[in-house]
Amino acid sequence: MPRLTLALFPALLLLAGQALAADRPVFGWVEKTTIEPWGVELKAKLDSGALTSSLHATDVEIFEKDGDDWVRFTVDVHDEASGKKVEKTFEKPRYRKVIIRGAGGEERRPVVLMNLCMGNTIYEEQFTLNDRSDMIYPVLLGRRTLSHLGYLDVTQTFTHSPDCDEGSIVKLDKDQEDDEDIED
Repeated sequence: MPRLTLALFPALLLLAGQALAADRPVFGWVEKTTIEPWGVELKAKLDSGALTSSLHATDVEIFEKDGDDWVRFTVDVHDEASGKKVEKTFEKPRYRKVIIRGAGGEERRPVVLMNLCMGNTIYEEQFTLNDRSDMIYPVLLGRRTLSHLGYLDVTQTFTHSPDCDEGSIVKLDKDQEDDEDIED
């Protein structure tokens, strides 16, 4: 009897995994997303090695507005949908600031909340602002965002197209739980 139980255990695990995957979408390691409500379609790399997501931004400037710290920045990207180069300057409240540690040392970056469409859902997520012009992907989605989206299948790409509108579900940052809360 114990051998039969052991033989069935892998099959039960597989079925349990499939049931979990049915609850949450599975995304590939590269997906298309749109920045909302701007609607510009961008390629995003889903990176489990990064905690906080990052957005390509230049001319990053912190300023004070109504006694709070705000960030003005420009997003200058290639719109995947139109094939054109587009640019927009945003002003957002600074949500927090982080220190990014890497092989090149430490760098301080502001974090803002931005809305992005993945599949048919709009997610309000935390993004560091960084010049990613030397990177292939203008958007990097880190673990904090990945934990909100669903599952990551590193063998797949472009499994979902962004398809959001005024009626789309919006998941706010404050309403989502992170898998872990560690420093960047």
